[in-house]
Amino acid sequence: MRILVVDDESIQRDMLKGFLEKQGYHVVAAENGKTALNRFLEQPFQLVLLDHLMPDLTGDEVLAEMKKINPLLRAIMITAYSSVDTAVKVMKLGADDFLEKPVDLFLLLEKIQMIEQCVIVKKEASDVTEVIDQSELPIRIIGEGVAMQEVLSLASRIAPTPWNVLIRGETGTGKELIARLIHLLSPRKDGPFIVINCGAIPENLFESELFGHEKGAFTGAATSRKGRFELAQNGTIFLDEIGELPLPLQPKLLRTLQERCVNRVGSEKDIQVDTRVLAATNRDLDLMTTKGLFREDLYYRLKVLEIELPPLSKRKEDIPSLVEFFLDRCGLSPISFDADAMATLVKYPFPGNVRELEHLIQRIVTLVRGSVIRNKDLPAEIRYHKATEPGVLADRLESVEREMLLSALEKNDWVQTKASELLGISERVLRYKMKKFNIQKG
Repeated sequence: MRILVVDDESIQRDMLKGFLEKQGYHVVAAENGKTALNRFLEQPFQLVLLDHLMPDLTGDEVLAEMKKINPLLRAIMITAYSSVDTAVKVMKLGADDFLEKPVDLFLLLEKIQMIEQCVIVKKEASDVTEVIDQSELPIRIIGEGVAMQEVLSLASRIAPTPWNVLIRGETGTGKELIARLIHLLSPRKDGPFIVINCGAIPENLFESELFGHEKGAFTGAATSRKGRFELAQNGTIFLDEIGELPLPLQPKLLRTLQERCVNRVGSEKDIQVDTRVLAATNRDLDLMTTKGLFREDLYYRLKVLEIELPPLSKRKEDIPSLVEFFLDRCGLSPISFDADAMATLVKYPFPGNVRELEHLIQRIVTLVRGSVIRNKDLPAEIRYHKATEPGVLADRLESVEREMLLSALEKNDWVQTKASELLGISERVLRYKMKKFNIQKG
């Protein structure tokens, strides 16, 4: 990482430069704001350490100019006066962090390493996104927030390796999508990608599905048939819902992973397979192993590498982008969410994750009248969700009351006489409560 140190005090400047160079960084120093801007135009820098108060240009002014030139620049402001106001101000200007003088060098190093790691993650995630845009995946991966950037970065590092991968995550978080991405980024991308859902195949057919069978091996086996492992030769096999794999079949899968060969049902001949194994689960395999429901040795064979997918409730910053994508994907007439509806949507925890959001958008665009989706167009479970969240009883009751008033008014086209009749209250009480809750026709 190339770092520009800007400070009008020579002792401070030389100390920072010397310390960072000993840590292996390429450092250039500047004694004032104007010199710093000249250096910045001459050479590329990923990080700038800026003194907040300098005689010619302040650190704020220098950073503002640098951000115009390179918005991706990372910055740490160094100030003699630490306060909440200062922190807020420098963050608004685009600084990543700030330090108080005298500078704690080891704290500075820790902050730089964190920024460096963030830059690497963003670069790796950006590279993955570029590959996705140029390839045919069943759905584009939306991951602008930190949580998904980490996932994409990890996927880019895992993909080139030959090791087995266990993908964990709640239902609807996109485990198969990440598995497809790993395959796409791997040296096996031109080979087959074979999916088998371990929870959807009857136990008596499972061995045949995985390993194949010979003609006459059992009633109905009229011909020989390859199993999924053979079909995935030179490619990737994705074992979805691996936690549902029947216990009697687990030793046979373990043997396949260890020996890299399969034995078809009804045959004594081993068939070598060159297949990478990706598995996914929404179950707690650690707990299942302690209860004897999943073989411990198989578990550790599958989780050589591991990816944990965050639930949608932990990556809410991605919801607007996901909504926009699903609206476009529906392919109907142009439709958008107004600000209030989007705010309500983002507050909802989405226990069904991205899949639930996708189905919700499909439902809304099918039933909505008009081109703008408003709060009244959202399902009741979304609109009333806040009434079920923990909190002071009075606040929760007021929240329910406000929603009931809004619902009654909207159902009756804001005719207060009809709304008050529906609610069983007088118009005077309705008007009082509308004023109390600041309810106005939008």
